[in-house]
Amino acid sequence: MPKGASPKREREYKELEHKFEKEGRYPGREEEVAARIVNKQRAEAGETKDGKPASPRGGTGHRRANTTRATRRSKPS
Repeated sequence: MPKGASPKREREYKELEHKFEKEGRYPGREEEVAARIVNKQRAEAGETKDGKPASPRGGTGHRRANTTRATRRSKPS
């Protein structure tokens, strides 16, 4: 876990690691997977170094402009 992790996140990490070992999930990678999960939670909560909360929808935040063409009505003559 990174130095800046709170005691709560440390506990979550240890609990996940223990749970994965007990269930036999991710053999040999329990620490890595637990750390990734906790780090993702920290990033989503805005607890990481940059301090910005991640977008709830994920991605880069870039939205493509509406590319559909609007139908034009002809002017009545």
